[in-house]
Amino acid sequence: MSIGPSLEDLLPASTKKNESGGQLKEKIKQITLREKEEETEKNALALGLPYISLIGMGISPDTLTTIPEEESRALQIVCFLNNGTRILIGAIDPNDKIKDLANMLAEKHHAEVVTYLISKRSLEAALLIYKNLPKIRKNVKGIEIKSEDIEKFKNEIKSFRDLNEKIQKVSLTELVTIIVAGAIISRASDIHIEAEEADIKIRYRIDGVLNDAATIAKDTWSKVISRLKQLSGLKINISDRPQDGRFSIFLKDDRVDVRVSALPTAFGESVVIRLLMSSSSHLSFEELGLRGRAYDTLQKEILRPNGMIITTGPTGSGKTTSLYAVLTKLNTTDTKIITIEDPIEYELKGVNQSQVNPHYTFSQGLRSIVRQDPDVIMIGEIRDLETAEIAIQAALTGHLVLSTIHTNDAFGAVPRFLSLGAKPFLLAPALNVSIGQRLVRKICVDCKQEATVTEAEMLKAKTLLENLPPNSEYKDKIDINNLKFFKGAGCDSCQSIGYKGRIGIYEIMPITDIMKDTVTKGNLSEFDIKKMAHEEGVITMVQDGIIKALEGITSLDEIFRVAE
Repeated sequence: MSIGPSLEDLLPASTKKNESGGQLKEKIKQITLREKEEETEKNALALGLPYISLIGMGISPDTLTTIPEEESRALQIVCFLNNGTRILIGAIDPNDKIKDLANMLAEKHHAEVVTYLISKRSLEAALLIYKNLPKIRKNVKGIEIKSEDIEKFKNEIKSFRDLNEKIQKVSLTELVTIIVAGAIISRASDIHIEAEEADIKIRYRIDGVLNDAATIAKDTWSKVISRLKQLSGLKINISDRPQDGRFSIFLKDDRVDVRVSALPTAFGESVVIRLLMSSSSHLSFEELGLRGRAYDTLQKEILRPNGMIITTGPTGSGKTTSLYAVLTKLNTTDTKIITIEDPIEYELKGVNQSQVNPHYTFSQGLRSIVRQDPDVIMIGEIRDLETAEIAIQAALTGHLVLSTIHTNDAFGAVPRFLSLGAKPFLLAPALNVSIGQRLVRKICVDCKQEATVTEAEMLKAKTLLENLPPNSEYKDKIDINNLKFFKGAGCDSCQSIGYKGRIGIYEIMPITDIMKDTVTKGNLSEFDIKKMAHEEGVITMVQDGIIKALEGITSLDEIFRVAE
């Protein structure tokens, strides 16, 4: 069987005559390599990527180690330029994993990242440089935080008093570890380390509320912040401008993603450490705190094949957690889900998650996502008209769109869209349901007791319950003249706070045909929407909260603090 002429056959006879066997083979090799480079360049053009040859290029060790050797070899990628503002990487197969890495590098280094297509030979030449790099033994003493370190302190820290006493006794190498360990043990979502004139205050945000946890001496602060910066990849010598970093802690049954923000203040840098427990993202739809008609309404709406589901509320009201719970319920093998977030708070298996950066906005990402033919799209936040218009069009063309928008309650979503410039006649058919929500603290079950309520609070609660919609499922179930509320007395289990854990209070407003007709006409106020929703049987967040307080889940004080 003929396989065609070889490269040697194609060479001119004069060349073959004048070259020795070794020289001829070398010439053939060079031609072959050149053809492969030309083929790579053509592939780059087809993919819309820049091409570069790294053969003979001098790559500095600092630049090369922007990506660790193990990761470079695993992903077949190399960094060949990093000047602080621009990072250039070369890949032989620019797939989704490499796109994710590029986004991570852009966020970590606050730089523009450009991916080039390179040949396998270019990659191999660059990877050879790693062999000439000196092997530096990493000194991790007092910097790494391991699961054993967390477990070590669990039996020693029962209260903030124990934590404060322990902090004063431990060595400097253990100080950062115990601060983070104390936060994890206390179920804190954030650690605030604030430089004041006399000392350094450590506060934990537990269930949405800041609590004073401990203080440390002012003269130790520079060493503590240096360790925090080393741990999170921040620059130690920079203290006059904000910096952001991150690291992870792997526990026995969980992973904690830690985000660190440093901000210069009058008495030194203020540091906020956010702890994202991966187990928190496993909250199911059934565990959100919805019940009765509200639960049935939302469950019906999320199973529709198209339209928009919008959650509203301020920062920290649990909007993302609710959307993740909905995504988890929708995440089946026959459903393609793509998200664009700022940032990606938790990883969801089976969901394609992307993250915005200075060069990749919500509107740009959403435009690309629609071309990926997803069934479900989640947008972290609708902030501008362009994003709103693309989201509405996606909802009208066969996609289920989940997103958040900043308003005080569910009734303000439509006016907010209109204020952004959305067209009423497109918004009305696109919007399925608007959700208003807040997070309230749950009473600790170990120290729950009946609470004494003031006359003013009782009158306020009665008035709100009397104003339940006439067709509300709770209207005839509540004895308005015999209301009983509860509180937490405080115990070791809840750090003497009286609360442990949080639950959502909601208002679920479906956009009915009557409301769609009214929305189409435009010029709607929040009051008009609220009046229509009341007539349709929608209960408000504060009414839902009072019902949960009557059931002993939370306290009346907590409802009025959060929702009124």
